[in-house]
Amino acid sequence: MRRLKDLPAREIAAALDEGALALHVGPYVYRLETNLPDVCRGLQTLYGDFPVAGKDAFVDFDVALVSRGLPQRLRRRAEFLFDRQSPFDTIPCGQAYAFLEWGMNWSVSLHTNEHLKLHAAVVALDGIGVVMPGIPGAGKSTLCAALGLRGWRILSDEHALLPPDSTELIPLCRPVSLKNASIDIIREFSPDAVFGPVSRETHKGVVAHMKADLTPDSHDATPVPARVMLFPRYSATEPQVLQPRQRTESFLLAAYHSFNYSLLGEQGFFTMRKLIASVPCYDLVYRDLDWAVGQMQELVR
Repeated sequence: MRRLKDLPAREIAAALDEGALALHVGPYVYRLETNLPDVCRGLQTLYGDFPVAGKDAFVDFDVALVSRGLPQRLRRRAEFLFDRQSPFDTIPCGQAYAFLEWGMNWSVSLHTNEHLKLHAAVVALDGIGVVMPGIPGAGKSTLCAALGLRGWRILSDEHALLPPDSTELIPLCRPVSLKNASIDIIREFSPDAVFGPVSRETHKGVVAHMKADLTPDSHDATPVPARVMLFPRYSATEPQVLQPRQRTESFLLAAYHSFNYSLLGEQGFFTMRKLIASVPCYDLVYRDLDWAVGQMQELVR
């Protein structure tokens, strides 16, 4: 199967401009369109190793980030389109790449319900899957990026996908979203980190995405068994600690931060219950990434 980087740059740009480029992203196919050079370069940088879908492939999500017409271009504004419709207000072109990634997340969060979806990063080492739920700003994406740069497989930075009545995790590898100080922290953590365009003055501050498909099996669609649930939290002042947490509390917190737990009703409850009953749960408070990575390596051995 061809990868995006196998195509000539001019062919990629032309396909994106025409809305004719489709990529396999985990279990889904995205058809992408953009006429913004920064977005085009960002896709080539961060999605170069993603498989290109054939012309006859079923498309799950048709998304675009475009600046259309003279008024938008003069004002340096762009809009996100889903199925050729505009669900959001226009945004500054300088924030376009971050908005494309958010829109791709939104497409899964709002429009798919065949899986129980937890708001969590998911990583794996030697076939052992770790689910890392966390509220925005807790530090899960920073830890996820660091683990990827230390040889862990990144299955997702945003969605833990579990089929009904299963504890297996569906891979949905996409770039890791880093914000504000986390960007420089990861740059200092590893010179191997590859970043796409930097978006400034967004509603989340400065945002940059890191290439996440860093292992040979990054695009393997085979489900990975969940073996651990871990709730990471960065703190500059608290003692660093890895400690067990109660399953009841873990159930409630993971369900609260699920995208569709309530919508799935009994199916969501039983799937969540099976997951929590099957894995040990931990809290991880960290400020040093090397320490945190070391603790997690010991945890899955």
